Amino acid sequence: MKSNRQTAAVVGACAVAALVTACGSSSPSASSSSTPPSTPSSPAATPTTSSPATGSAQADIKANWTKFFAGSTPVATRVSLLEDGSQFASIIQAQHNSSLAKAASAKVISVGMVSSSQALVKYDILADGAVALSNESGVAVLQNGTWKVGVQSFCGLLKLEGTKTPAACSSSG
Repeated sequence: MKSNRQTAAVVGACAVAALVTACGSSSPSASSSSTPPSTPSSPAATPTTSSPATGSAQADIKANWTKFFAGSTPVATRVSLLEDGSQFASIIQAQHNSSLAKAASAKVISVGMVSSSQALVKYDILADGAVALSNESGVAVLQNGTWKVGVQSFCGLLKLEGTKTPAACSSSG
């Protein structure tokens, strides 16, 4: 189906854009607080109940999630906005210059707090401003004082794209 291929390509571009975030290198960490989704929009072991985020946390999550998926965001910034981002450096860097990654963006629909360090994010993935994936669910995590796109969300998009996922995706839960 043509639309499924286009959607997969856009998701791939978004994953690429997200991956670009992880420019750097560090040793793998198995201390992730999230688990990989069965689909990119379904956190597998994340509580399904959340309360609406308020104030600073919500604003930070929305801003950082949007910036992470924006095709214009520099690699180093993306790395800083992905949970354990440096583990994904080679993938992100490799995909950084693709036209799909450059056209990618995200629109946050809502943010709901699960705990003081984890939130559920409902969002759309856009390609050149057009909705490619609608009403996706992801996880934001508070890591080192910054709200970041959760590894499980990023790895779910990589899987949807058909990209061989790095070991860091397996260790994310």
